[in-house]
Amino acid sequence: MNPVKIGLLGLGTVGGGTVNVLRRNAGEITRRAGREIQISKASARELGRARICSTEGIELTANPFAIVNDPDIDIIVELIGGESPAKELVLQALSRGKHVVTANKMLIALHGNEIFAKASQHGVMVAFEAAVAGGIPIIKTLREGLSGNRVEWLVGIINGTGNFILTEMREKARDFADVLEEAQARGYAEADPTFDVEGVDAAHKLTILAAIAFGIPLQFRKVYTEGIRGVTPADVIYAEALGYRIKHLGIARRAAKGIELRVHPTLIPERRLLANVDGVMNAIVVKGDAVGATLYYGAGAGAEPTASAVVADLIDVVRALTSDPENRVPHLAFQPEAISDIPVLSIERIQTPCYLRLSAEDKPGVLADITRILANHNISIEAIIQKEPLAGESYIPVIMLTHRVLEQELNAAIAELERLASVNAPIKRIRVETLG
Repeated sequence: MNPVKIGLLGLGTVGGGTVNVLRRNAGEITRRAGREIQISKASARELGRARICSTEGIELTANPFAIVNDPDIDIIVELIGGESPAKELVLQALSRGKHVVTANKMLIALHGNEIFAKASQHGVMVAFEAAVAGGIPIIKTLREGLSGNRVEWLVGIINGTGNFILTEMREKARDFADVLEEAQARGYAEADPTFDVEGVDAAHKLTILAAIAFGIPLQFRKVYTEGIRGVTPADVIYAEALGYRIKHLGIARRAAKGIELRVHPTLIPERRLLANVDGVMNAIVVKGDAVGATLYYGAGAGAEPTASAVVADLIDVVRALTSDPENRVPHLAFQPEAISDIPVLSIERIQTPCYLRLSAEDKPGVLADITRILANHNISIEAIIQKEPLAGESYIPVIMLTHRVLEQELNAAIAELERLASVNAPIKRIRVETLG
């Protein structure tokens, strides 16, 4: 049987890793797929640059559209990233009846609904395991392994850069800016780290996970997104004193009135496994009604961990080349006609416990004013830490942990507290998840 010919778009870190894994494990991959998988063409912006892989036997071009339009290519692997020209290339490939494998979370989160419709129209597949959590097979787990469950919630550390920064801040009492500079020097963060530290990258991934978990359309614009720039070493220390650690989480949860989709810094109990995932590693906890809570842990980025997912997708596509398109696993786990547009809740409508840190005057009656305002908004306090003032200081830090509170009520309470002459604005708020 003839080899399946692959067109590889992008020969960067993941592209090079994919070439290496396919060649090193060629015999094992052929045994699993039933046919040899052969990269026959690849595109790159700079053809002469040094790479982490050998390109011997691969025809190189600077024009990715020439690969997409080549009738001898069976499967397109898109590893360019970003929106354009990735979107145009993928849609063109699908229109020409070619299957697509991609690691592009932005592309799927923003344009997946259109892309999957085009794939269905032409009877081809789009595989995207590598778009979320690198080498962790979380897409396949949700689509297939947990398909007998009604997923109740999923919570994940799905951006390694943010997790590295928070780990360093906790373990070494370092400032955010200092650790970010090191993350950039190590190659964990880009020169412009906005997508990582502001939560955009995690929101792209959460969009995809939630669609598969709950059978809803991809809705990136409805994800509440908050970054970690405002987390201070003091917050990390106070969280630990309360028995918690701060992690930058993506959270998707079924609620009575809709779906919660949110990315933000979060306090989680230090005894939880997720609280002990450190450095650049990723982890996702999924709670199903039948299986209970399950944890998936591993490398969320890197050449070969991500290539592992790309190659697994290639094997799946090769296995399905001769199958009836109507009997393939649906792109978003649920049959297309069964996708339900359950409302996504605004952040004001969610309920969580919260950590509050404020600076208040050290004089009688101030704490009573603060607790009175919270009580007026139906907010009860679970724990409180009040520190002694530093020499010559008239304001002291007050740290509170609340019970579950409706976000809009807490917003109103914080606004009222910040109007007190005895309280310095702004008040720091970090949401809490017990993962129980």
